[in-house]
Amino acid sequence: MKRMPLLVRQRGRQRQRGFSLIELLVVISIILIILFFAVPKMTSIQANARETGAISTMKTIYAAQIQYQSTFNKFASTMTQLGPPAGTGGAEGPEAAGLISGSLASGESSGYVFTMTATPQGYTVSAVPKTFGTTGRRTFYLDQTGVIRQNWGQEPATPTSPEAGAAKQ
Repeated sequence: MKRMPLLVRQRGRQRQRGFSLIELLVVISIILIILFFAVPKMTSIQANARETGAISTMKTIYAAQIQYQSTFNKFASTMTQLGPPAGTGGAEGPEAAGLISGSLASGESSGYVFTMTATPQGYTVSAVPKTFGTTGRRTFYLDQTGVIRQNWGQEPATPTSPEAGAAKQ
């Protein structure tokens, strides 16, 4: 029996290492199928999380308004009145009570834009997604009653919209 030189045997082994083109295509196909089903679900989960964050932010604004009202005998008419004082050494007062974060006082949080309006009875807060369909699929409404209302659509929620947490219509 004739022996093959060592160099020839090593080349043969090197050819056997690695994956064939078919094996690589199968793995890539499986990954693409998983992504096809996972990405839409992940987008929906992210939107749900942002909507939950917006509801939590509305509760924070309501609690801050209650505290503001008990301190200053009126409701704040703007988000900045609930926010921190400008600069580093400003004193808290009716124009900047320091009850919410500066980023929320600017009107944005959790992928939503929050707008506060003064009313004769108190105030209203509207929350709409920054990019409808991506950062959220619902709009929210809050007033001095503390009831958070929702609308499943681009139109802003109103005092007659169903309460948040109610079944989707």
